[in-house]
Amino acid sequence: MKHVFPTYTRIPIDLVQGKGTVVTAETGQEYLDFTSGIAVCNLGHCPENITNAIQNQLSRIWHTSNLYESALQDHVAELIVGAEDRLVFFCNSGTEANEAALKLARKHTGKEKIITFEKSFHGRTFGSMSATAQAKIHQGFGGLVPGFTYVPFNDIAAFRTAIDENTAAVMLEIIQGEGGVIPANAAWLLEVQQLCRKAGALLIIDEVQTGLGRTGSIYSYQHIGLDPDIFTLAKGLGNGLPIGAMVGKSELSSAFGPGSHGSTFGGNKIALAAAKEVLETIKQPAFLEEVQAKADYFRDILETKCAHLPNVTSIRGEGFLIGIEVGCRADLLVSDLMKQGLLILTAGPNVLRILPPLTVSYAEMNEAADILKTVLENQLIGSEMG
Repeated sequence: MKHVFPTYTRIPIDLVQGKGTVVTAETGQEYLDFTSGIAVCNLGHCPENITNAIQNQLSRIWHTSNLYESALQDHVAELIVGAEDRLVFFCNSGTEANEAALKLARKHTGKEKIITFEKSFHGRTFGSMSATAQAKIHQGFGGLVPGFTYVPFNDIAAFRTAIDENTAAVMLEIIQGEGGVIPANAAWLLEVQQLCRKAGALLIIDEVQTGLGRTGSIYSYQHIGLDPDIFTLAKGLGNGLPIGAMVGKSELSSAFGPGSHGSTFGGNKIALAAAKEVLETIKQPAFLEEVQAKADYFRDILETKCAHLPNVTSIRGEGFLIGIEVGCRADLLVSDLMKQGLLILTAGPNVLRILPPLTVSYAEMNEAADILKTVLENQLIGSEMG
């Protein structure tokens, strides 16, 4: 690629077609896509209902402006919040959703201090990058947005020391995806919430990667029984079309009145048409029950086929957000897996991150597990010979 900034280390294949879990490169080579575009295509590539909804909207109107009312925005917002007393701000990405959350928290509380956690990832604009507690994300960009405090994940003693009456908000992920597929401890989460209430700090949950069925519930915080003041969505919300959402309790609305925040393309009707279909699909109890059953099955076969291998340290995660920690470079394994027709991701230097579509079949899960086992075994043989 000669005309694009080299901000990504790109894998040398060009995916030009996809259907369900299978994607096809321009060479004609097919792959099982167990990345879902980094937890984006939760319902697989080009599902018929979403394709039809987008095409229908394309024939009507593409874009208006947030200067006008939008019944479609309000309907999708209602699908997001359900029966809860919450409001939605639409934007275009997870980064933008997190920026909106940070602004709302500071404006509502009148405080600046925000606590986030080591190995977190919340985005790459200055506010969300400052919330991301990873030095490699910060390097070379000068001074960050002030007011952020970083605390070790799952460490309640450190958190108790950090939180005080000057804290505006605490932002966290239920599972740190980019940080290594690290699940939060349920008891820790509940105590964090309790301490936030005591200090008058808002609890913000970043559901950009974990939300919308990825962990087996609509939102991952529901597994724990949390009640966040704000949560954020993106990735799977549009199944590939760019859309994000910041969702906050209605009592916060006075801080986000006219002129306080905005987005030209936020709540675009084409993206919303996709989001409507996504939400109506995943909110069906039978759909989520099937996701959980399939995720349990996949976890079991990964444990059976791979957990005993000496180069596998652990298998962790929830639902279809799975991390396999390995005793070697994960990126080299990803390359070998691609050669065998399976696309997966890394999460740090030694964790394989697996994110299949929620619609993946049992046959596809079996095939992926067999490929993983073969590549991991071959890596062991290669290391012994080397």
